[in-house]
Amino acid sequence: MKKKTIAIILALALALSLAACGSAKEEENTSDTGNTAVTVSEKKGKKTETESVQESVIQQGEEVVTNANVSSQGAIGASDLFTDRDLTQTADLTDAVYYTLSSGEYISITSAGVYVISGSAEDVTITVDATDEDKVQIVLSGAEITNKDFPCIYVKNADKVFVTTAQGTTSSLTVSGNFTEDGTTNTDAVIFSKDDLVVNGLGTLKVSSSDNGISCKDDLKVTGGTLVINAEDCGLEANDSISIADGDITITAQNDAVHCENDDDYSVGSVYICGGTLKLTAGDDGIHATTIFQIDGGNVTVTAAEGIEATWVQINGGDVSVTATDDGVNAAKKSTAYTVLFEMNDGTLKVSMGQGDTDAIDSNGNIVVSGGTINITGQSSFDYDGTAQYSGGTIIVNGQTVNAITNQMMGGMGGMQQNHGGQMGPGGNQGGPRRW
Repeated sequence: MKKKTIAIILALALALSLAACGSAKEEENTSDTGNTAVTVSEKKGKKTETESVQESVIQQGEEVVTNANVSSQGAIGASDLFTDRDLTQTADLTDAVYYTLSSGEYISITSAGVYVISGSAEDVTITVDATDEDKVQIVLSGAEITNKDFPCIYVKNADKVFVTTAQGTTSSLTVSGNFTEDGTTNTDAVIFSKDDLVVNGLGTLKVSSSDNGISCKDDLKVTGGTLVINAEDCGLEANDSISIADGDITITAQNDAVHCENDDDYSVGSVYICGGTLKLTAGDDGIHATTIFQIDGGNVTVTAAEGIEATWVQINGGDVSVTATDDGVNAAKKSTAYTVLFEMNDGTLKVSMGQGDTDAIDSNGNIVVSGGTINITGQSSFDYDGTAQYSGGTIIVNGQTVNAITNQMMGGMGGMQQNHGGQMGPGGNQGGPRRW
């Protein structure tokens, strides 16, 4: 009996010793600032009792997928724009790694996988530095991070990163002070990504920033969830493209609410919307794209100095409402890759303008209207420098239905006459809209 008792005690002691060794290997001090960095990929497959409870709390049930109302016939051929995983709002938690935030303890993700983050902390950055082939999914489950001068989520390298909000949870990410650089990288957003980024989920994410809210130096997609951004610069910002398939998005920005521009390549920089609800309030532009702004579906409400600006503005569906103190919709030469054009094919566009030298629809090139409804309230309805074609749809100006697109500002291309380039009502013999 004595021998049996001793054997049990020795076995327990050995087990505790091994557990302690395993725990010690999970943490290492790798931060130059003295903060502890935890490489969460080392924790894969090690699920504590607390983590099991977390898993049961965020288990999202059956897979939820957003149906994107994409068009393959528009300026942007969007039929293959979103992958199945982009549109999947739930995460596969089978092999997920769980982490509870702790103040001053950075999180380093170095390999592909699903990483579930919860808890509340200050001075924490979740850094993704994986390979070019790795897809990383960060699931925010009631996570709250408050930083003074560095992003809450920083993607240095990956193939693609998903930031997914868990169903029934609200997460908040805040940076309150001046952002510090990382070497030559100007980290200027609460979520800052050098590679493709997808924001989705079934929960709520609140972002508050002293600079940009979410910034992506590649392609940025929003496909679901509730997103609330307050930013002193831009709300959503990307270099190559911003594509929105779904979600309830509210942005208040001192500069542009949605901004897409690549300073090194003016042939890219598009904004595409095919679903969701956007409520945008901006000190400058509600939506700014270098090349193309295209909407195929969804509901967009903009209150800004200038509502929507791009080289080619194409409305194929959805409901757009703009209240502006400068131009409501402006097709301007931001890129030489496309002809300057405002094009209305379907959907509804409502523009309410302030007093003064303002235009509801201003094109530094051409205007083509073939369908949909345009409802304008303001002193100047259209201003264009090229030609205007009106072959279908309804145009209402200050409560009156009109049958022509009148160049009221009379300043296009140095000319002073109205009806510059010619226009006519539906059924006219000038022909329908051209694809530029």
